[in-house]
Amino acid sequence: MMGAYLIGIVVMLVGMLVSWQLKSRFQKYSKTPLANGMSGAEIAQMMLHDHGINDVRVVSVPGQLTDHYNPANKTVNLSEPVYHGRNAAAAAVASHECGHAVQHTTAYKWLTMRSKLVPAVQVSSTVMPWVIMGGILLINSFPQLLLAGIVMFALTTLFSFITLPVEYDASNRALAWIKRKGVVTSGEYALSADALKWAARTYVVSAVGSLATLLYYVSIYMGRRD
Repeated sequence: MMGAYLIGIVVMLVGMLVSWQLKSRFQKYSKTPLANGMSGAEIAQMMLHDHGINDVRVVSVPGQLTDHYNPANKTVNLSEPVYHGRNAAAAAVASHECGHAVQHTTAYKWLTMRSKLVPAVQVSSTVMPWVIMGGILLINSFPQLLLAGIVMFALTTLFSFITLPVEYDASNRALAWIKRKGVVTSGEYALSADALKWAARTYVVSAVGSLATLLYYVSIYMGRRD
């Protein structure tokens, strides 16, 4: 039991460190203007056009680090600092999100698998906390309830790990494209690559944390008194 708590604390601390590093680097690289003067929105439009994608819109959304691609309505959603930004951080994020649009268009297998899991994960995430809480309280009289919660949590953990190749592939596509098209200089490319590297690490920490939590619940189930 103490081992599970220790793992949880370590994962939490690492997650906080990675999140801090990510925000710190994005703030720093946001102060590095691009030599070509292009905004994140312009870079996104350019990447989509270069890949023959004409049915995806690039839109601005409020907040910071709220950037995402929505396959349901085919929109590349860029936070305001990225949409209007003309710096290395904006170039990295904008091209990364367009990388997801390219994945969608080319039916990238990991993205397809991830998309199929979304409905089930959404349902599981809604009821899972209550099922697990009730399962822990009734562990000795009704252990099947906790087992059901573990199965639900296992689904979200699987989702977290499937997300990893999706995110890394999107970054690889983005970096390869901005380098091939000369969107950034060699110095700007290094900053963009570093920003995406730290962004990807947040997903790694999330997946590891989810796995650690899953193992913790499994240990409770296995240690029940029959």
